[in-house]
Amino acid sequence: MNFRNESLGAITSFQVLNNTIEGEAGNRKFRLTPYNHNIVRVQVSKYETFDEYPFSVVMQPENIATKISDSSEEILLTTEACEMKVSKSPFRISFYNRQGELLNEDDPTFGISWLGEEVTNYKSLAQDEIFLGMGEKSGGLNRRGSSYDNWNSDAFGFNNDTDPLYVSTPFFIGVREGRPYGIFLDNTYKSHFNFGTSNNDRFSYFSASGGDLNYYFIQGDTVNDVIQQYSKLTGTIQMPPKWSLGFQQCRYSYYPDHEVYNIADTFREKKIPADVIYLDIHYMKDYMAFTFDNERFPNPKALIEKLISQGFKVVVILDPGIATKKGYGTYDRGLEKDVFVKYPDGTAYEASVWPGNSHFTDFTDKKGRDWWADELKFYTDLGLEGFWNDMNEPACWGQDIPDMVEFDYDGQQVTHKKARNVYGFQMVRATYEGARKQIGNKRPFTLTRSGFSGVQRYSAVWTGDNVAGDDHMLLGVRLVNSLGMAGVPVAGYDVGGFVEESSPQLFSRWLAVATFAPFFRVHSMVNVRDSEPWAYGEEVEEISRNYINLRYKLMPYLYSLFYRAYQNGTPINKSLAVDYTNDPEIYHGNAQHEFTLGDWLLVCPTTSQQEYAKIYLPEGNWYRFFTDEKVIGAQHLVIETSMEDLPVYAKEGAIIPLQNVVQNTQEVHDGEMKLHIYHGDVETSQQYFEDDGETFDFEQEAFYRRQMTFNGNEKRIVLSEKEGNFQSSFKRLKVYLHGFESTEFQINGQKADLSTEDIRLIEPVTEFDPLPQRDKKNYLISDINFIETDFIDSEIEIIWS
Repeated sequence: MNFRNESLGAITSFQVLNNTIEGEAGNRKFRLTPYNHNIVRVQVSKYETFDEYPFSVVMQPENIATKISDSSEEILLTTEACEMKVSKSPFRISFYNRQGELLNEDDPTFGISWLGEEVTNYKSLAQDEIFLGMGEKSGGLNRRGSSYDNWNSDAFGFNNDTDPLYVSTPFFIGVREGRPYGIFLDNTYKSHFNFGTSNNDRFSYFSASGGDLNYYFIQGDTVNDVIQQYSKLTGTIQMPPKWSLGFQQCRYSYYPDHEVYNIADTFREKKIPADVIYLDIHYMKDYMAFTFDNERFPNPKALIEKLISQGFKVVVILDPGIATKKGYGTYDRGLEKDVFVKYPDGTAYEASVWPGNSHFTDFTDKKGRDWWADELKFYTDLGLEGFWNDMNEPACWGQDIPDMVEFDYDGQQVTHKKARNVYGFQMVRATYEGARKQIGNKRPFTLTRSGFSGVQRYSAVWTGDNVAGDDHMLLGVRLVNSLGMAGVPVAGYDVGGFVEESSPQLFSRWLAVATFAPFFRVHSMVNVRDSEPWAYGEEVEEISRNYINLRYKLMPYLYSLFYRAYQNGTPINKSLAVDYTNDPEIYHGNAQHEFTLGDWLLVCPTTSQQEYAKIYLPEGNWYRFFTDEKVIGAQHLVIETSMEDLPVYAKEGAIIPLQNVVQNTQEVHDGEMKLHIYHGDVETSQQYFEDDGETFDFEQEAFYRRQMTFNGNEKRIVLSEKEGNFQSSFKRLKVYLHGFESTEFQINGQKADLSTEDIRLIEPVTEFDPLPQRDKKNYLISDINFIETDFIDSEIEIIWS
């Protein structure tokens, strides 16, 4: 047997059918397929037929105009956006943009190669090439010089060097001489990505332990263009229920039922807004899915109804392991339906997890997913609409599932080696599809620990069992930013840390940072201190209330960002690498942790023990969000920090719709939209979106949508005429004017009265502040100008002189 590297040789034959080029090279089959003008699929196989990977890609090739030419040395495939050159001897591929500039190319010596069953694509490395993304991966923002494995793992108490983690998204964005591109390796076997590690920058490469080389090359003029094209391939999020954007409280575990009642009552008594309370594994009878413990929760329906009446939703945990206990209805029905994964001899695989010896549902089989969907009726009949999918790597005690275990994999009958990475993805798919089946037109919420590319179509992701520490807080931020660049815009981390105990300073800082995260949940482990906002003393309680209040004030802006992610995959938390790709200052220091919420709010996480922190502001002018101090960008700043003072900046041209504080997303606000506009000599726009927040009626235009634009050069603000058939919940519009020097304004041609107001975007913590008069601590924006009018559906034009 030959164990030496075998590189792909010369093309011996090929043909063109429609836009697809198919042929043989070095006794290997290849197929090259443009999916649109920006995406080309590359398949190379050593087998008779190409391997199939049915779960991630939802896009079909479009019928586009291409030009394919052939010469003695190469084949050229040209679209409107890019050009692919295929050298014939040996077979090597290179990609160019429409200007003819090189984006990516095979290493000339090794190209596409095999070592036994392992297939590898070696790529040449440019001197300054940057690598971004890869999703839930530790390390720095720039992946250059690092390597990663994709093999979903239960990484309890992981750290900054742990790899792999729970989620695999084998997609990266390269930036070559300032020009971005993307590569998605759609192969669910264990894969490895090496971005120039330990080879003196000779090459980078990606490989899979089995199956075909099957990747999609993506051209985009910007990093966000690449992300949006990748999202066309693998799908975008479903619009979530609005309640899932609110504050969520969890613990391992709240039980018995009176403890849950007490948590809910305390949130309402203390006027700390919250939307969700979680039930971890102790709600179940002997940890068995689709049960409630009769002693701890004697009347779960009454509990859920009571919490709903208080404005809470309940989310329950679900694990894939089904206890092998005769008389346990779920197990008996699973045996009857034959839905569990098996050894090659036909016996069900059995391993020990929380409920003891268990079988595991084959979620790669439609039959298994449909069975799971039917079982979910146990929960939906109780009024539940939220489901937390855990332990779905899959995890078991000992962490070693034999590779021979077999899965259906949509009819392919494969082993654990091919199925593992999509197992959690398909579990949460079954949960989401089951919830939709059971609750009809209402939007369910699903959360998963494990997943693969495409998981965003069904679920939010949280980053697993993190540790209470400043390094984990910053790592969590980078993980969420990176997941956003990998097409998973709805993600978050356990605020305060799951493992070990948070200090008051760390908890308050972590919660402040998480206020701006897509998924906002506190969670802590069994046998550690309580971790509710009031559990760390009065000062932390007040700080927590302030930032949670801010979260609810931001809801109109935040919900519009979720809608944009639903439309095109744009991240909700954007690493600075998305919009400031070619600024070298963003790839080191604290700038690696920084992100923007949408386009306008720059969040600069700092550790809890720092009295002073160095932050970086990208190019442009910025306004300190809590004080209105104007700062010129493209510079590092050393700023004073404190437990309650998170550095947040609004960008010039920012358009940020806010509302008043409510105690949960179902509570009716006061009807006044508070639209904050930040002056600059720029042109900007912000899409505003509103609907009922809970059904799919928006798909039939039951929404309220309008474009808000700012033009500092023309001195003009426009709210376009509304689209859709939904009646806005806002009746009045108050426009706050930050940094404007003019005092003469007109609204739709009529002179507007200019008023002034002292506003607080966040309240001071004066009782605990030794220097309460400092503006920094007071968060008071004094004498801010505003104009107001009715929030009408027709166009609103505001001009000034």
